Amino acid sequence: MRDNDSATEGGKIALFLAFLGTLVFSFTFPATVLALRGLDPMLIGVGRAALAAVPAAGALLWVRAGRLRDRKGAVIVGLGVVVGFPVLSTLALAQGASAAHGAVVIGLLPAVTAIMATLRAGERPPAAFWMAAGSGAACVTLFTLLQGGGGFTSADLLFGAALVLGGISYAEGGRMARTMPAWQVICWALVIFAPLTVPVTAWLLATTQPSWTAESLAGFGYVSFFSMFLGFFAWYAGLARAGIARGGQVQLAQPLLTLGWAALFLGEDLDAQTGLAALAVLGCVVWAQRARGETPREPAAEPAPA
Repeated sequence: MRDNDSATEGGKIALFLAFLGTLVFSFTFPATVLALRGLDPMLIGVGRAALAAVPAAGALLWVRAGRLRDRKGAVIVGLGVVVGFPVLSTLALAQGASAAHGAVVIGLLPAVTAIMATLRAGERPPAAFWMAAGSGAACVTLFTLLQGGGGFTSADLLFGAALVLGGISYAEGGRMARTMPAWQVICWALVIFAPLTVPVTAWLLATTQPSWTAESLAGFGYVSFFSMFLGFFAWYAGLARAGIARGGQVQLAQPLLTLGWAALFLGEDLDAQTGLAALAVLGCVVWAQRARGETPREPAAEPAPA
């Protein structure tokens, strides 16, 4: 009985960590919109990683982190969440897509993460889980088509490419966090890509004439230190402990959170269609989490401390 209680408590902590990461990520699109009011899209997409690389390198030096064993995994993480997702999603928002619209489209990310968890991390979610994840994906796809007049816009295609890269990196980072401290996963990815992001950022600063208004500075600061850095501490720890596929489904709650931030801070009008889509996706979160009675089979390695 005591072991069961311990497992239940551990599961709650894991899901809380995943939700904490989701909460941080939920303000990414609104913050990006604020940053776009004075900064070039590429500067935001690349510069946030360059800036976050500074505390990442400092943290690794502070704890005297040993040699990175899984460099390939860190490169995969970096290609997705350090470069791919930030650049592509920022370009999509720069094309005029609202933060609310982007948030619902990116609601497909948990489904992609679950697929990648089976391919890269050896997880085998139960059938009920896949039904819930598929229903969430269907809701997002229908919403996107309705919003796009029966087709996908160029911004939707950019969001789509971003979520594929994001899903791959989430699964890879969750896998790595089973055998190393979760916070080090994003730190190593940022440091490995610093030789690319830092000089490109310096060039963009010199050529794009950024306007550092209060809004652009606040938005850029948030996506750099929270979305690109601190949020992943909790996120990867949650994925490693809860299971990548199951923990990733917590992010289905992100569209509803982002809708609230977009209305509160950006004054975006939320129509009934968007609200219903977000609620339907949120319902799939509950459904997916109730499949926990059929826990995915995890590899034998124990997750490292966060």
